[in-house]
Amino acid sequence: MSEFIHLTSKNHSLIIKSGRTPEVLHWGAKIASIDEDLLLSTERPISQARLDVDVPLSLCPELGSGHFNAPGIEGHRDGFDWAPVFNTVRVEAQDQQATFVLEDTVSKLELTVEIKLDYESDVVQKRITVTNKGGSKYYLNKLSSTLPLPNHANELMTFHGRWCHEFQTQRQRFEHGGFMQENRRGRTSHENFPGMFAGTQGFSEQNGLVWGFHLGWSGNHQMRADVRSDGRRFVQAGELLLAGESILEPEATYQTPWLYGCYSNSGLNGIAQRFQQFVRDNIIQFPTDKPRPVHLNTWEGIYFDHKPEYIMQMATEAGAMGVERFIIDDGWFIGRDGERTALGDWYLDEVKYPNGLEPVIEHVNQQGMEFGLWVEPEMVSQDSNLYRNNPDWVLGLQGYHQPSGRWQYVLDLQNEACFDYLFSRLDALLTTYNIGYLKWDMNRELVQPGHQGKAAVHGQTQALYRLVDQLNQAHPKVEIESCSSGGGRIDFEILKRTHRFWASDCNDALERQAIQKGMSYFFPPEVMGAHIGPAECHSTNRRHSINMRGVTALMGHMGVELDPVKESQQEKQAFSHYIALHKQFRHILHSGRSFRMDPADKNQNIYGVQNDDEMLITVCQLAMPEYALPSPLRISCVEDSALYQVKLVEMPQTSFQLMKQRPQWLDKTLTLSGDNLKEIGLTLPILDPESALIVHLKKM
Repeated sequence: MSEFIHLTSKNHSLIIKSGRTPEVLHWGAKIASIDEDLLLSTERPISQARLDVDVPLSLCPELGSGHFNAPGIEGHRDGFDWAPVFNTVRVEAQDQQATFVLEDTVSKLELTVEIKLDYESDVVQKRITVTNKGGSKYYLNKLSSTLPLPNHANELMTFHGRWCHEFQTQRQRFEHGGFMQENRRGRTSHENFPGMFAGTQGFSEQNGLVWGFHLGWSGNHQMRADVRSDGRRFVQAGELLLAGESILEPEATYQTPWLYGCYSNSGLNGIAQRFQQFVRDNIIQFPTDKPRPVHLNTWEGIYFDHKPEYIMQMATEAGAMGVERFIIDDGWFIGRDGERTALGDWYLDEVKYPNGLEPVIEHVNQQGMEFGLWVEPEMVSQDSNLYRNNPDWVLGLQGYHQPSGRWQYVLDLQNEACFDYLFSRLDALLTTYNIGYLKWDMNRELVQPGHQGKAAVHGQTQALYRLVDQLNQAHPKVEIESCSSGGGRIDFEILKRTHRFWASDCNDALERQAIQKGMSYFFPPEVMGAHIGPAECHSTNRRHSINMRGVTALMGHMGVELDPVKESQQEKQAFSHYIALHKQFRHILHSGRSFRMDPADKNQNIYGVQNDDEMLITVCQLAMPEYALPSPLRISCVEDSALYQVKLVEMPQTSFQLMKQRPQWLDKTLTLSGDNLKEIGLTLPILDPESALIVHLKKM
């Protein structure tokens, strides 16, 4: 008789039936205990005109046993052993984790399936390891993690995007067929973020049953969701292996990236809060326990025009505005006067900096700020000393012309000489100068990614991890930002070794409302770089008020992207205002529980963050209001019997012209009970399009 393995967390249960091959029976709300008759009550009928035996939807579905959708494993041994069928030979289980060892004595393969249920966050982790137990090579084409969905999960929400337009969402019915996403760009990518949601029809921010998924991997991936013809559903995700990337010698192994999943009975809010808590508890490791410092990055201020005296003026103005970390972006190293040259030559340009970098760093520190520096270690320009001396260090294929991207090429990190050079240059920079922060960029896809003639995205990704790990070990107090033309490399695995993401190269506040919303389903605000840019956005040429720009940046890890020397006194005062506001509330923003509300007006974005005593809520009017009067702000996440002080924190002054009479509470501090706030709500003022207000609630 099969045995049940019952993994439990604070709120959820994961019940696995361990027979010939393990199968998830339940993943969702917590089950107190397993009834004696559960095995009988869950036995499936066997249909006419089908196979004569029941085929489980196992943790690694097998083509050889009659799973006709997407097998969990595909490969062969010189054309043989291409349809393995596994049997469980060993099971180890505890309260929150289980390990299953399966083998196929014919194909001579062994699988180890690990599955964990994090107690505090309820997040599931799963990965699979295959070992070649045969005497010849096994050509592995695919190994992916599979997790089932219940039949009432009949709608999908997936992600798409591009440069400056990341984390866009779309929905589709999930009743027949399915969805598949493949990423072959060599990095996590702007286009195909490895995450998706499935849930009951019409699931929303606050309502519905939802299952969320994310693959923690920074290279190529395949992600899919399928509905079988018998109605059973599953999500499957893993690394997309290029031809010949995983050829297993005898006793060699391949291990999948971790697939992360979580369940919510309170819509997408429950998913976001669980993923964010998991990241805080298990993924992110900040070097020091201190508030997340406000940034100024010089890129949109000066681009490649580096003059030390002027940069020190910028630092003086930045410090006066309340900036706490000053980062010099691209253009500081030898010969880097534009985007076509010098990448790879990581030595200070002594023509631009005749007195060295030390005076600039010392001045930055004197203004009370940390110093940070931009690098792009994985790239090389053809017009560079590094390329001229080592053209064979480029990741590519001999005999073919490789197109450049952004006038640059990718270095082969599996080339040990190249790897050692990059580590030595980064190590020298961090040793020589008082640098507390590296903005690590990666500005192009991998084309013809070959190492010694063979496909090498897998090896390149692993080598990148090794390079960052080695640097972290040598300089444990330095923070690293994962920037990849903005949002091109954002995932849980790179976050294990970095400390911040640049969410997008697009600083347009209206675009950022959507980008940051999509990103926030997986990542907490303290790792989401969000900057106030100049009035006219450099990537869209659209203009926004300081209210829209400031409020949008306030809810992430705040920074500014401009030349403060050239800004008017009025603009600098406005920047200072939002920086101070961010500092006032970052103790909530960077530790609290994020949430979103389902607005009655489709042109509103309503979101917030709360801890046990305080709450900040932002109402952003994205476009013209749907109605002449806004709907009341009904706050569902308050305690019915508690009393709250309610106060307006921020509102655009221009919106007052829209009202002959404005709600009097805007100028007062109210005292309201939780049930009043929840059931009756707070009457909002009329807002201009592309503007926002912030309300603060404090429990009395």
